[in-house]
Amino acid sequence: MDLQKDLFEAANRMRASISPGDYKHIVLPLIFLRYLSLRYEKRRAEVEQIVNDPNHEWYSDDPEIREEILNDPDQYLSQRVYIIPEEARWSHLVKNAKQPNTKEMVDNAMKLIADENDDLQGILPRIYQSSNLPAENLGELIQIFSRDKFSAQNHDSVDVLGRVYEYFIGNFASSEGQRGGEFYTPASIVRLLVAMLEPMSGTVFDPACGSGGMFLQSEQYTPNKHALSFYGQEVIENTVRLGKMNVLLHGINADIRLGDSLLNDLFEGQQFDYVIANPPFNMKLWGADKIQRNDSRLIGPVTDRNANYMWMQHFLAHVKDGGTAGFVMANGAMTTNTAEEKEVRQRLIDEGYVDCIVQMPEKLFFTTGIPCCLFFLSKNRDGRKRYRARKDEILFIDARQKGSLVNRRQKTLSQEEIDEIATVYHAFRNGNNEYTDVAGFCNAAKVDEVKANDYKLTPGIYVGTGAIDEDDVPFDEKMAGLTEKLKQQFCEANSLQDKIAKNLERLF
Repeated sequence: MDLQKDLFEAANRMRASISPGDYKHIVLPLIFLRYLSLRYEKRRAEVEQIVNDPNHEWYSDDPEIREEILNDPDQYLSQRVYIIPEEARWSHLVKNAKQPNTKEMVDNAMKLIADENDDLQGILPRIYQSSNLPAENLGELIQIFSRDKFSAQNHDSVDVLGRVYEYFIGNFASSEGQRGGEFYTPASIVRLLVAMLEPMSGTVFDPACGSGGMFLQSEQYTPNKHALSFYGQEVIENTVRLGKMNVLLHGINADIRLGDSLLNDLFEGQQFDYVIANPPFNMKLWGADKIQRNDSRLIGPVTDRNANYMWMQHFLAHVKDGGTAGFVMANGAMTTNTAEEKEVRQRLIDEGYVDCIVQMPEKLFFTTGIPCCLFFLSKNRDGRKRYRARKDEILFIDARQKGSLVNRRQKTLSQEEIDEIATVYHAFRNGNNEYTDVAGFCNAAKVDEVKANDYKLTPGIYVGTGAIDEDDVPFDEKMAGLTEKLKQQFCEANSLQDKIAKNLERLF
């Protein structure tokens, strides 16, 4: 199913009046509304067939009884189908798509559906009348999304909404320089995180859940459908809506809450089997002064210079005994010498939580070429939950040479590469003497060796590929170090000048 032509056509309908970064807020609710309507209409046809079958117990000659059965909410809710009032059905929107009140009609459809289904309150946005999009262009969008390829009934192993996300976030947001990564993590990174964590059953938590991609991939990974329960938090209201629509479209119920995870933890005290996340990198002035010293999440200090290690403490606090957190992180977190961050890193290592570090290739994200790494913090390193005891070791994987270019600005990992990296981690974690070091790629280093290397977590130090890349150090940290070094050199220069002057005085 090739959506590119249709999506480009849809984008053209918005280009003159809507910012590319806002395309998704116009398009995705329409896609979701169509999905809800299709599911309802399909179920309604099934019920209609039943009530018209003389051999079925629900059959009746009485038209009122048949209509009552046809409109019984239980016939739909029992099949996880939302009730769609007639004026909100896609067929009604298509029929009236060329009317001058199209924008009002779509907003009204969103309201009618939310009023009929409590679960959808606050999810369906009523934004079309207030948008700059001309009514005729909205009508054209409705007609485009009426095409069969947007039906979402024929999955054909393709995630329709996911493809729409990829197009609108990747192609358009990145071209405008907007941060698509705030709500979308590239699929190959998500697949790798999930493959390494192996979430088979239990609870999954993402406190920076964006559009819910981690949940979708986790659900696809486990062969036991509905064996996982999903919980998430997201700070941007529009993104919460996108996430809720996304998971519901895929038949997943997730408890996604609106709020700042670091400053307003809406899951305080709760722990989960798996924590998986792609938090915003290198957040400055994020509100460290608002974190109480007795905050139960803390194992060390916090700093407003960077939120990376507050995120790590947040993740760790929400991991159950026996569980694991896997998350994306900026490379600088592996080596930072900022006092507060380094202290937390040392404690994570000393207390035996750091299980694995994977250094990733550059250009994996749509909107930036900055490389990243994956951290895995585990509470099963003493041998719990079927895993071997490995508290005195940390696995390092250098995957910088992996990935291939899909265009000049972006790379992706192949499924073979994802399987290769995940298999190495599983062998290290599971035991059975299956793991072996591979020079230049992976090494199970002793914790004492890590301590001897000043607690640095860069895989290249341990797998044998050389020193730390200069670009692994964040700009502000690098500048702070260079500034301090320059000050020392100025002091030394002044001291030398004084000595030279005094020696010259002795000559005369």
